Amino acid sequence: MASTASFLNCTGGFNGDDPTEITRSDIDTVIRTLQNNNAYTITDVIEGDLKFATSPVRNAYAALGSTQLIGNLDAVSGFIPNAQYPRQDGILSSEWGAVSNLRFFLSSIGSIVPNSSGLGQNVYNIFCVGMEAYACIKQDRYSAQFIYRPPIYDGPLALNVSLGWKSALVPRILNDLWLIRLRATLAT
Repeated sequence: MASTASFLNCTGGFNGDDPTEITRSDIDTVIRTLQNNNAYTITDVIEGDLKFATSPVRNAYAALGSTQLIGNLDAVSGFIPNAQYPRQDGILSSEWGAVSNLRFFLSSIGSIVPNSSGLGQNVYNIFCVGMEAYACIKQDRYSAQFIYRPPIYDGPLALNVSLGWKSALVPRILNDLWLIRLRATLAT
């Protein structure tokens, strides 16, 4: 069954490309769409505290993207870096920061489509998800098995090695309306 998860191109930038760099308007559109689709937020509120240079953080959806987006995210209006959260407990090491009700988790292996924008730039996919948008279902209480059979040296016909894996996992999108692929380029 093909997924009908929606995607949005960033359109608020000024570089004349399609898509453009990520802006606050793009993030607001994602949040509004998830809210209108009754998606549940993933993270809880981090309440404000009497500490200098900190800001409270709203309950939020998760945005999964590439570390190449770091400079662009820092430039988005209303961006709160994770160092300015009132509390540091419970923050994942990949969390970069938050804008409104969207918290960004970045990885060096984030999704990139090379040379696919209107002007030939790389396009970065940012997957914005609500709680229970997708799951990995383990079947029969069996997750995965790594198999290695070392080489056998007792005869000329048994000089081989076996290496493989098997699993009974089913990755599945549970609700297409709670998953949005936001497409962006980098600011030039």
